[in-house]
Amino acid sequence: MPFAPGTVAVDNGTVLVLITLLVAPIAAVAFARSGSAWKSIGKGPMSIEQELPHVPRQLAAPPPRLDRVAQEQEVRQMLEARSQRLRRQGKPPLDVDVETKRLLTPSTSSPPANPGEDPKLREEVRQLVVARNERRLRKGLEPLEVEAETRRQLEDSVGSR
Repeated sequence: MPFAPGTVAVDNGTVLVLITLLVAPIAAVAFARSGSAWKSIGKGPMSIEQELPHVPRQLAAPPPRLDRVAQEQEVRQMLEARSQRLRRQGKPPLDVDVETKRLLTPSTSSPPANPGEDPKLREEVRQLVVARNERRLRKGLEPLEVEAETRRQLEDSVGSR
């Protein structure tokens, strides 16, 4: 094959080296200019390691009131479906009225009126405070006093009820 004057035969290796030498400075400049973007990766409102400001539970919206009639209808509907499944399996069906009444009446073994009196809850909140302290220490922040913070969080939860 004849070559036109002034053309040079270039092999694949030479092309690869030329492209790399051309693109590398462009990539280095782009990387250097994106410094602030790299610092924000892994941070933001959905980050786990971020300490959120404390909002007292009294300021939070109260939970919506349950509509007793709607709740009873939903429970009845689920129990009727369960009863039909049992009947198809050859087992005795449920008495839907009795089961509905049993499920909707408050139990006698209710939790303590004051959540701060529940030792399991107190221990769980204390473990959360200890974990928060570990995160604060890793960030170089001053740790919280564990018992005082546990007591404060339990009092906040009591105030929201």
